[in-house]
Amino acid sequence: MSDTVTIPERSGTAFTLAKGATLTVIDPRGEQVADLLAFNADDIGEAISSGRTLDYAETIYLTTGHTLYSNRSRAMLEIVGDTVGRHDFLLTPCSVDTFAHFYPTLPVHRGCFGNLAEALAPYGVTPDMIPTAFNCFMNVPVDGETGKLRVLPPISKAGDSIAFRAAMDLVIGLTACSAPDSNGGTFKPIEYRVD
Repeated sequence: MSDTVTIPERSGTAFTLAKGATLTVIDPRGEQVADLLAFNADDIGEAISSGRTLDYAETIYLTTGHTLYSNRSRAMLEIVGDTVGRHDFLLTPCSVDTFAHFYPTLPVHRGCFGNLAEALAPYGVTPDMIPTAFNCFMNVPVDGETGKLRVLPPISKAGDSIAFRAAMDLVIGLTACSAPDSNGGTFKPIEYRVD
């Protein structure tokens, strides 16, 4: 078992994940979102795809047993463990622009988008290549009648986790989310482990 790595609040990181390895994302204090991106390590033009994944899963609530697919319809990550069961794959990483839109009275923050762009740059990923992230622990209920989205505090408790098995060699981007509403109004670290 590898060591657990901490991502400080409102920051992000990137790293490689070998095919067959398991990535466990942990919410150590509860109610904290982690934006996750994946790119084919051998061809970063292949990236995680919300549209492909939701199409094949036929649900927006992804959990153990579901697979996250690429824009080329290939399996990237298989969810092999999940103590929460509520995550989001609809909303894009928070950014300077979303802060200006949703939080006009708060100081502007580069958000998960800026953190991911910086962390992934050494791997050749440019900002325009950043897709919709798989938002671990994010709670986005959808009204079945109107389609209205709401962003509520995560239901994750301290120590909850979600585990993914890599179906190919990957470059992973991972954050401790920076948006107030997504995290119940507070900002906390995220932990991860690779086994």
